[in-house]
Amino acid sequence: MTKNQAARNAISSVCDEVKVFLLHKNDAYGNSALDPVRIFSKLDADEQLAIRLDDKLSRLMRGQAAGEDVELDLLGYMILRQAYKKYVEAIKDIPNS
Repeated sequence: MTKNQAARNAISSVCDEVKVFLLHKNDAYGNSALDPVRIFSKLDADEQLAIRLDDKLSRLMRGQAAGEDVELDLLGYMILRQAYKKYVEAIKDIPNS
């Protein structure tokens, strides 16, 4: 194995882990990241994800990220913001979306 192959394998492995993490969370929370129920907050999903990123970074800066995998959470929120753009495009022609 070359160093380049090792790097490719490591990148692929991390991407797979993040994918599994996000899909598990999506199933557990009923797609609330991309299609929130908006009981209290009326902000769109993209803005809500930005707030989650701000909160996560705030806790990290203050040293209050106890028991959390902050890097994984931050990666997840960034990926969800990108996924939201594709999600909005994909559902635009679905009735009642």
